[in-house]
Amino acid sequence: MPYDFDTIWDRRTTNSMKWDVLEGELPMWVADMDFRTAPEIVSAIKERAEHGIFGYTVVPKEWYRAVSGWWKKRHDFQMEKEWLIFCTGVVPAISSIVRKMTTAGENIIVQTPVYNIFFNSIVNNGRNILENKLRLDGEEYQIDFADLEMKLADPQTTLMIVCNPHNPIGKIWNKETLKKIGELCEKYHVLVISDEVHCDLTKPGSSYIPFASVSEVCRLNSITCLAPTKAFNLAGLQTAAVMVPNEAIRHKVNRGLNTDEVAEPNVFAIDAAIAAFEQGAPWLDALREYLWVNRRFAKDYIHAEIPQIKVFSAEATYLLWLDIRRIMGNSTEFCDFIRRETGLYLSDGNNYRNGEGFLRMNIACPKSMVQDGLLRLKESVLAYDNGALSSVEHTQI
Repeated sequence: MPYDFDTIWDRRTTNSMKWDVLEGELPMWVADMDFRTAPEIVSAIKERAEHGIFGYTVVPKEWYRAVSGWWKKRHDFQMEKEWLIFCTGVVPAISSIVRKMTTAGENIIVQTPVYNIFFNSIVNNGRNILENKLRLDGEEYQIDFADLEMKLADPQTTLMIVCNPHNPIGKIWNKETLKKIGELCEKYHVLVISDEVHCDLTKPGSSYIPFASVSEVCRLNSITCLAPTKAFNLAGLQTAAVMVPNEAIRHKVNRGLNTDEVAEPNVFAIDAAIAAFEQGAPWLDALREYLWVNRRFAKDYIHAEIPQIKVFSAEATYLLWLDIRRIMGNSTEFCDFIRRETGLYLSDGNNYRNGEGFLRMNIACPKSMVQDGLLRLKESVLAYDNGALSSVEHTQI
């Protein structure tokens, strides 16, 4: 069945956070897509809406079956029903877990550059951010394991957040890497949260490896955060899951989520998730093909037309990680310049820490919109180069 990923839908009238911008601006920043979700999901929501009664909602057995069935079919990982807890979102889950499983003043490790809201979940709860900075080794990022072990060994370190696939760089961590992380965390009694919300947005033909699937050590010392929201563009429905195989840890997480009142679904959250996981596979596969056409087009265009910018290869997500250091080192200044000059709204690499000199660009939109964004990016670079040249000439005069 063909799906429409080319139509541009007007989102300005929908209270969209992404599109809460000035007229003429093009937002390619926050990670949500400008595509309508799978028709099967829309049908499920319509059917529920037509019932007309929107009371309190429970989590039925069908939801557990849909979530576990998806991970078995797509990622060859068998979840047990008892391991799963519904929650309203990955971020609320992470914040709740931070509060429940750690104490104020303790250290939480993140691997930067990484999703910036992790920092909020840590700092807003009175914990300390401990950065295990990823090393840029030529064409790709690598983990500095010596630094990681040193920071895990600190008695004040009690939690580590793993991002797999990794946002913003789009890297899928391999089994050996995850295994080593798991063994080090067990050695130093550090609990792992694995944020796997981008796991279904992999390159066609590729898949990711669930952290809990790597070994018994990883399975029994981890909490995995999952959701259909990124893959099926459902963030506004607030539907996610936390998977905790270890019964003792699960009891505490469950208490934390319920204490924080983030474990009860809204009236559409369950039906949408079930439809996504049980009927959405053909749409998702078509989406992944489309996203990778967009990615190849953007990379080729930038290579040919804006050679000052380097696009890093990625194995997952719909995000481009752009190296602008040959233009200027201050990504905050350049990001602001681009928006002022052309209306193109990108994410500043500094938001993710250890990202100075980089920008993040969301290409989960119709190809014509990607083309518009790339043209604006080119115009911005030309304007910046001309402005810089004029300043030099003026100084020489």
